[in-house]
Amino acid sequence: MDQVKVLIRDGALTPGDRLPSERELCQRFGVSRVTVREALRILEASGLVTIRVGAHGGAFLTAPSTDRVGEGLADLLTMSALTAGEVTETRKIVELGALPLIVERATDDDIDALFKLAEEGQAAVDEDAYTVDISARFHIRLAECAHNTALAMLIQSFHGPMLMSLREAREHAPAMGKRGTDEHRRLAEAIRERDLAAAQHVMSEHIARTAQRVSHGAEQD
Repeated sequence: MDQVKVLIRDGALTPGDRLPSERELCQRFGVSRVTVREALRILEASGLVTIRVGAHGGAFLTAPSTDRVGEGLADLLTMSALTAGEVTETRKIVELGALPLIVERATDDDIDALFKLAEEGQAAVDEDAYTVDISARFHIRLAECAHNTALAMLIQSFHGPMLMSLREAREHAPAMGKRGTDEHRRLAEAIRERDLAAAQHVMSEHIARTAQRVSHGAEQD
């Protein structure tokens, strides 16, 4: 399995290529069919190969999807002993760093989606039904506006830890939501106007407030 991954990494195998037959793999790597089949099963589960049956079947290399890679990263992050403070610090670095790309690359559809999410958030606040998941969805969609696959994977994988940090912040500020949704709208406006300085100012205040809340909770602990 590791040797197949090396071939993929070195460019010797590319998406769409058919891997050698089980017999050939056994001979090449000096292992049994049981070992080859187990390796193929793991590669298939990880999204690196697709197994097809029939006369033209076999193991074919595929490109892992954003969702598949994001899920793998999410599992690693979820199982790690992350603190809300660490998550918020990382968000500050990543989300502020992404803003130049977002302001430059966001399409009209992206901006419309941001305004729609901000409106949904405001409606939830008005109905006293605001949840931290609404905030997380806005930030994930915001990252997608950069049109950078690596960034989208990273932010998507951060969904669970982000929710954890937001929930902790909410414990120390139960009424949170109103100001946050207003800042979401202001972010959308700044991106629509291609105003990077304004977007950075809003984002800095937005995340700094969460950082202050989780820090306050840690001090109390």
